[in-house]
Amino acid sequence: MSRDFASQPPDDERDLSASAEGKRGMRVIRDAAPYIWPRDNTSLKVRTVAALAVLIVAKLVAVGTPLIYKSAVDALAGDTPQDAGMLLALGAIGLTLAYGTARLLGTAFTQLRDMLFARVAQNGLRRLGLRTFRHIHRMSLRYHMERRTGALSRIMDRGVKGVAFLLRFLVFSIGPLIFELALICIILTTLFDARFLLVMGVVLAAYVAFTFIITEWRVKIRREMNRQDNAASQSAIDSLLNFETVKYFGAETREATRYDTAMAAYEGAALKTTYSLGAINVGQALIVNAGLVTGMAMAARGVSTGEMTVGDFVMVNSYMLQVIMPLNFLGSVYREIRQALVDMGQMFDLLDHESEVTDSPGARSLEISGGRVRFEGVHFAYDPGRPILQGIDLEIPPGGTLAVVGPSGAGKSTLARLLFRFYDPGAGRITIDGQDLRNITQKSLRAALGVVPQDTVLFNDTIGYNIAYGREGAGMDEVEKAAREAGLHDFIASLPEGYDTRVGERGLKLSGGEKQRVGIARTLLKDPPILILDEATSALDTHTELQIRRSLARAGEGRSVMIVAHRLSTIAHADRIVVLNHGRVIEAGSHEMLLAKGGHYAEMWAAQDAGASDDTETEEAHA
Repeated sequence: MSRDFASQPPDDERDLSASAEGKRGMRVIRDAAPYIWPRDNTSLKVRTVAALAVLIVAKLVAVGTPLIYKSAVDALAGDTPQDAGMLLALGAIGLTLAYGTARLLGTAFTQLRDMLFARVAQNGLRRLGLRTFRHIHRMSLRYHMERRTGALSRIMDRGVKGVAFLLRFLVFSIGPLIFELALICIILTTLFDARFLLVMGVVLAAYVAFTFIITEWRVKIRREMNRQDNAASQSAIDSLLNFETVKYFGAETREATRYDTAMAAYEGAALKTTYSLGAINVGQALIVNAGLVTGMAMAARGVSTGEMTVGDFVMVNSYMLQVIMPLNFLGSVYREIRQALVDMGQMFDLLDHESEVTDSPGARSLEISGGRVRFEGVHFAYDPGRPILQGIDLEIPPGGTLAVVGPSGAGKSTLARLLFRFYDPGAGRITIDGQDLRNITQKSLRAALGVVPQDTVLFNDTIGYNIAYGREGAGMDEVEKAAREAGLHDFIASLPEGYDTRVGERGLKLSGGEKQRVGIARTLLKDPPILILDEATSALDTHTELQIRRSLARAGEGRSVMIVAHRLSTIAHADRIVVLNHGRVIEAGSHEMLLAKGGHYAEMWAAQDAGASDDTETEEAHA
């Protein structure tokens, strides 16, 4: 039976019904409102109010400007005696200057509004970005394992940009535009008659209805474009992060084809977006110009019959343009707002995801009195149908060392993840000095634990930065001390840039052993009361392993240590060794006891001892 391995969009990227989309749009606006009107910052509120006040003044100036223009035109077009004409001409010049001043003030007030509101907008974006960043870091390990990092990054990026757009245009476009249109309608109705208001009303209704219908259609296209954009971004990031794997299998062409396929789908969606944009622009232009021509024809007829002056004609023309130009702008703003709401909706959906692991109400800080760690009847499964741990009972006494061994998939590393509380047990509990991990804060728990993982991933920064990451504020002498204890200082000193040497993306410029020693050094720098060594020496050569084992033995003095190991030579010194198989403890005791028992551990030891002997003979043969 063939199987389709094509990736499927996550639930938060799939289409929603119209009603659900509408509800999400209202929720997004509600969630974005605090970033426009921050409750805890009076100065930003003052800026928002001041920006709106300046905006109102700007709109009043804009609405009054055509009236000044009308008076100037009427003065210049008047059939008067020469002396009176001179006076009118001088008055017209004054009105013209007033008209120019009014336009200048309109522009000045608009720029002042932007300057006042800039701090509000940037502060809102920063707070939202920080909230999203913190939320993603609060999510459980399972969440991140099920998400695509590239798509997650794109959702964040587009969401923040959407909020930036909404903060600016929802506040300064929609409401102010309605205010301006209302003033213009009042002036036209007061100075002339309701026919102009009727024309404007028909144009507005037709324009809004057309824009709404077409934009709703385009939103679906936009969502598909976002989905394909996410897929293309993820394809590129996956390929670049696995650069070496691509080279190992000569898959450059395969990766290029995969990326091109994703981009082709994005291209199709982007073309539909462009074509639909052209259609909506033409339709809007048709409605707007029909209204403009109708209004101007009515004004021209009024001038020909003597009901209106030339100045009235010019004023009507100015007001019609003043209505129509914002309408065009409103159409584009509405489209952008709908698209922004789609982008923001995905980001706020992300923020709505609750972490699988959270601090319980009233959780207290962990208090270490000795460092006794206990697993009591612990059951756990990543998937309900595949249990990993089945009734595990373990104890690490204060200052003691517990080693966990067993075949791959037995659940060894899962114990470390549960102790770090990346997950909670399905049944049973884990305690430190009698305190249930579910009743203490995650921050205090992880501050008390140090881990050296099997695969150490480094930041794309310097070696010094990566070691110092173990403890915030650590000095250079402390960093060097940790590097010496990890057997890394001499290697770093031999580098041209020393501790300022950059390690590359995920530490790819270092060997596996060098990366692991950096991981050991930063854990030693952290100096936690409880150590977890998850295959900590698996990437080291025999000579370096002996050095690290001595360093780790010194680091473990007075601390509780759990060692997850596959290489048995690294755990022979442990106070107690447990053998896991299929999620159960099948043997437990000291190294000598387990060898004497002649069970599963003894078989593993004999097999590894034989392999070590073969390796030694091979090395001697090549010597």
